[in-house]
Order: sequence, then C-alpha cells, then structure tokens
Amino acid sequence: MCRWAAYTGAPIFLEEIVSRPGHSLIHQSHCATQCHTAINADGFGIAWYSSKPEPGLFRDVLPAWSDPNLKSLTAQVQSHLFLAHVRASTGTATSRNNCHPFVHGRWSFMHNGQVGGYDAFRRDADMMITEALYPHRKGATDSEALFLVAVAEGLDDDPRGALERAAARFIRLARDKGQGPHLRMTAALSDGRRLHAVRYATDDAAPSLYHRWSDTRGGRAVVSEPLEAEEGGWEEVPPASFCTFDGNDVRVEDFLPCRLAAAA
Repeated sequence: MCRWAAYTGAPIFLEEIVSRPGHSLIHQSHCATQCHTAINADGFGIAWYSSKPEPGLFRDVLPAWSDPNLKSLTAQVQSHLFLAHVRASTGTATSRNNCHPFVHGRWSFMHNGQVGGYDAFRRDADMMITEALYPHRKGATDSEALFLVAVAEGLDDDPRGALERAAARFIRLARDKGQGPHLRMTAALSDGRRLHAVRYATDDAAPSLYHRWSDTRGGRAVVSEPLEAEEGGWEEVPPASFCTFDGNDVRVEDFLPCRLAAAA
C-alpha cells in the first residue's frame, strides 16, 4: 500500500502538504499509521499545475525522506493544484516509470491499492489499453494500466464514469484470472481544473481517505492520513464514493464498478 496527498485551492508552496506538517507525506513515507506497512520507500512523485494546461512532473526512486531535491523543490514551487505520492510496491520494480503520479495530456493520476492477482493477467491488462494510447505505457504497474484504460473510456468528458468503467474491466479480469480482493483503491485524478478522488474496494477493506478545507490556506487537502494529529475537521470519504472538489464545493457520488462488472 502507498500513501498520497492532493491539494486544490489558493496557490501554496508544495511543502505545506508534502513536508512541513507533523504528519506530512514525507513523514508518512516512513511512519504511516493507517496502512499495512509504515514504510513507503519505493519511490515518490509529484504532479503540479501552474500556468500551462499540462502538469509538471517530478519522480524518483529514492525514499522521499532522503531526497534533498524533493525538499528543495517543494520549498520553492507554488501551485493551486497538485498530487503527491509515496510508493510501497506491490510487486513491480522500483523504477521511475512505476512511480506515481502518471500523466497524459492535461490529466494526472495516482493510486493506492491493488488489483488481486495482477501478475497472473498483466498481459491481458495491457491488451485493454488502446493502440493509440499504448505508446504512453512506460511502466508495468496495474495503476498506470488502469489510468490509460480510463483515458480511453472517456476521462475527458466523464471522469467518474470513465474510471468506473475501467475499474469494472479490471474487476472482471481479477475475478476471472486473479484472486481476491479483486480491487482495492483510493485514487486522485485531475485535469488541472478540478480535483477528483475515489475510495472503493470489492471487500470491506477500502484504503483510508480524508479531506479537509483550511481557511488559513484557502484550499482543501485530500489525504491518505490526516496531516496533523491535533488538527480537527478531517472528514472521512465514505467507501464506494467518487468525490469532486471544486473550490470550496464538494460533490460526492456513488462509485459502483462491481455493478458494471456483474452486468457483463
């Protein structure tokens, strides 16, 4: 399992989420409290939006706590919307291409969770990626494959529906060729205008996910774990939910890929 944090709102320095809080994302890379392992040392990444439609991207294979470039970048870069991730591999190699977030055009995407038995049907998953998008398949993770399938399913026009349809296809594969749990996920994705997040599992163990609006920052953080133990106001995202964060507005919709998988 991995840990991640995202932010949308007034521009802030990335360090205000990534490194400065008492339980910042860097702290979670070696002291996570709400996942199977406290250590998330298999690389990290940040995607951030500024004046261009496409996000900037910085990823590396070092543990987040030991990379001085990460600390320098987060202290200098400001953004109104960014995604940050620390990785704990579920089997694929520790390489830059396997580090989150993944980007395509103006979209960025990061994921925490697993597709049950993915190694047994990795080729089948790759074959679900369209020919036009396959050149963008740089790594070997289930997360990147899920993202590219969602792009093909219509992410530009229908983010919730596209990700739901993509997740349903992976659930069917795991059900037919893999093992349970067929899918566990929290994910964040953005086109640079709105931030979306999803929490879902085919069993009763959906990974943790919270969000909180800060009047001080003028924005909202969406996180695997609250950033400050003593900081109140964190709201847990319900399982089987797809959230859209747009300014101070929050829209929560059902996310039920199992319904689509069962109908196939």
